[in-house]
Amino acid sequence: MKPNMENKKESPESVYTDKKPRFVNKESNKFKQTWNTVKIYFFVIAISIILYFALLRLTSLSGVLLKVIKILSPILYGIVFAYLLNPMMKVIENILLKISKDQLKKVKKKEKAQNLIRGASIFISLIIAALLIYGLCNMVLPELYRSIRNLIISMPGEINLLLDKLNTIELKDTTTNLMLKNLVTQATEAFEQWLVSDLLKQTNIVMSGLTEGVIVAINTVLNVMIGVIISIYLLFSKETFIAQSKKALYAFTKPLTANKILLITKKSNEIFGGFIIGKIIDSAIIGVICFAVTSLFNFPYAMLVSVIIGVTNIIPFFGPFIGAVPSAFLIILQDPKMGLYFILFIIVLQQIDGNIIGPKILGNSTGLPAFWVIFSILLGGGLFGFAGMLIGVPTFSVIYYIVQMIVNQKLENKDLPTQSEYYDTDSYVTLGGEFMAREEEKK
Repeated sequence: MKPNMENKKESPESVYTDKKPRFVNKESNKFKQTWNTVKIYFFVIAISIILYFALLRLTSLSGVLLKVIKILSPILYGIVFAYLLNPMMKVIENILLKISKDQLKKVKKKEKAQNLIRGASIFISLIIAALLIYGLCNMVLPELYRSIRNLIISMPGEINLLLDKLNTIELKDTTTNLMLKNLVTQATEAFEQWLVSDLLKQTNIVMSGLTEGVIVAINTVLNVMIGVIISIYLLFSKETFIAQSKKALYAFTKPLTANKILLITKKSNEIFGGFIIGKIIDSAIIGVICFAVTSLFNFPYAMLVSVIIGVTNIIPFFGPFIGAVPSAFLIILQDPKMGLYFILFIIVLQQIDGNIIGPKILGNSTGLPAFWVIFSILLGGGLFGFAGMLIGVPTFSVIYYIVQMIVNQKLENKDLPTQSEYYDTDSYVTLGGEFMAREEEKK
């Protein structure tokens, strides 16, 4: 027996937050069902035709899309900055509201007072963010510059020393040792050829494009400054933008569809916010720990390798390996023994991060099984590079959540269990739609 819900009142928020909207809307009229099927087929065929012609003009469309993105880059920067600053602004705003709670009761124009608090919260958030960036740059950039300068000065001598050591190794005249010696000789010659020809060519290309790079850097700085201004407007009027979006959504879509979109949007915000902000904090902690340990034990290029480890740690799963390989190579060139110690330290550090630090900060923000994490990183990285590897996991988490919701709703409509563990090799569903579990579950 299902409880009578006719007289129960629901708040507007609970419609799309507390309760999952139904993804199946059964029609009793057969004509409507047939008409809906025809519309679906027509829509699929139309989309297929549009995609076909879009693929024929893919180069032109991608050029137009890149141009639009370039024009709107300040707005994109502003959206990103506002999204990252929003959690800090909310915390500061709540603190200011609690402090001024008694004063607000006496104020006649509460809206102006709240706007003043919002403006102060945004200003304080920007000041804190600017101080953090300044302090980070002040600590990192000088050490990073010294590490890179020392690397450029010492690398040719270290490479030649390593090659001399390899060439002086005496090997017995066995087939395996002769093959190994020939391989080392060929690798040495290839590397020297790359240093002489390819590296010099690439250096000339970089130097010739230096002027263009300076112009691009200046444009980027201007876009970032405009983005900061846009982020202030977005943070100040975020409730207005949310209300306008919801208003348009209910105006152009059915309530059921609108509630679905709002639920998915809310979940997407939770996944992206929890993952990206948590991953940035986690990677910063790992970078600081790496710098502290490498400085304490006098590892070469301590700041450089710590920055590499911290930045690449943002990428889930593959990040530690991506950062550890070039860092270990740089240290091995100067001191092979320290390079071995560094590899052991990184293994221990990543175990601590994966089992202690990461779960404490991130929790289960994505809800993705390990296989789909690897899948999303490979797909996102292959399509969009570093940015794709970063946002691939939360993006696929949203897709996974939507598919899981639809599947569970379908199963609930058929009175079947939604938990995956029920569907083992011994369970099945009868032709009458009854779920048959394994013997031990029946007992």
